[in-house]
Amino acid sequence: MSTFADRPFKKLVLFDVDDTLTPARQPVSNEMVQHLRDLRKKVVIGVVGGSDLKKISEQLHVPGPSGFTVFDDFDYTFAENGLTAFKLGKQLPSQSFIQFLGEEKYKKLSSFILHYIADLDIPIKRGTFIEFRNGMVNVSPIGRNATTQERNEFNAYDKEAGVRIAFVKALKEAFPDYGLNYAIGGQISFDIFPTGWDKTFCLNHVEDEQWDEIHFFGDRTHQGGNDYEIYSDPRTIGHSVKSPADTIQIIKELFLDV
Repeated sequence: MSTFADRPFKKLVLFDVDDTLTPARQPVSNEMVQHLRDLRKKVVIGVVGGSDLKKISEQLHVPGPSGFTVFDDFDYTFAENGLTAFKLGKQLPSQSFIQFLGEEKYKKLSSFILHYIADLDIPIKRGTFIEFRNGMVNVSPIGRNATTQERNEFNAYDKEAGVRIAFVKALKEAFPDYGLNYAIGGQISFDIFPTGWDKTFCLNHVEDEQWDEIHFFGDRTHQGGNDYEIYSDPRTIGHSVKSPADTIQIIKELFLDV
């Protein structure tokens, strides 16, 4: 018997976090919480983010006795593209970026990144330019310590200047034999991870349930964006959104108003 025999539809609906369930790096709204709870009565739901579990948990949290959390209100929780994975609150096997790459290669990669950022001429720089995670490395030219306003300003600047696109191009040329892939996501950063460790990695954890349909909602669905691979994967039905409001509208049309 399926783990989720209580749901009327044998469908899995997966969501990106930033600009899909929440504004970028902001908490989830009460409106979104209610729609997700209504959706979960009909189908199985999961979240798949590039960030680590701590950041995803912070964003998808509403305090209080009837509060909302990633473990209580999602059936699947996939942090770092599914390298850290949970099913009904129980952890599934994980993977490690450093084990894949090795210390010597990682040292060369991180040194190149820091030198590149040091020579980069952009309006402002803050701090935490490299964030080492279990399954990937996140690189931010401006630094992850930037304020929300600074993030918005850099995002607008980057759309014109192509800072992250040029950075990724330089890394690909410098490390062609490292077996790495690069995905630009969010407002200020991009991810580096082993080839195949994009968001499609999370699908390895859900194959045993034999779904009728797997849906994915994300905002960075263009080629080079960190939602592209799972959005375009033949195993999923992809939905490209620009905001949490878009997400609510589509889940209402597809699942809640039928």
